[in-house]
Amino acid sequence: MPSVRKVRPADRRGATIVETAMVLPVFFLFVFAIMEFGHATMVSNVMKNSCRNAARWGAASGATTEEVTNYARNQMKSAVNSDRVTIQVKDASFFDDGGDLPADNDDWASLPDIELSDAESRQMFLVRATVRYGDVTIIPQPWLADVVLGGQSITRHE
Repeated sequence: MPSVRKVRPADRRGATIVETAMVLPVFFLFVFAIMEFGHATMVSNVMKNSCRNAARWGAASGATTEEVTNYARNQMKSAVNSDRVTIQVKDASFFDDGGDLPADNDDWASLPDIELSDAESRQMFLVRATVRYGDVTIIPQPWLADVVLGGQSITRHE
């Protein structure tokens, strides 16, 4: 049986390279977008867990505000450059008075500070951490640089 040789028409030569050159950038765009979204989600979750753990520890241990702030920074340092993170410990007793939820970052920041070592029993306080996405991104993206990632936890002092 004679061997059959596949012959390509002359006008198809190089089509695979052209198709690859057109598809590959779009493919890499999706891959890097998925990586960035996953990284942003991880940073947000780490910050939320750090705030929750710091608030829980601060409520039960009688720690000072500075100790709670350092505890939160220590919790998140494996995933985020904690020097770029803003951590606030605020009085959240406005919830007990039926106050409205703050609408934006400036409203949260304008809450009164609290010194946890002087807090009364059952007084609510907030531990909040925020960071600019541009400060933690893997691949710099100017259009997302000013997006704020964060986490917070509200608990009662014991």
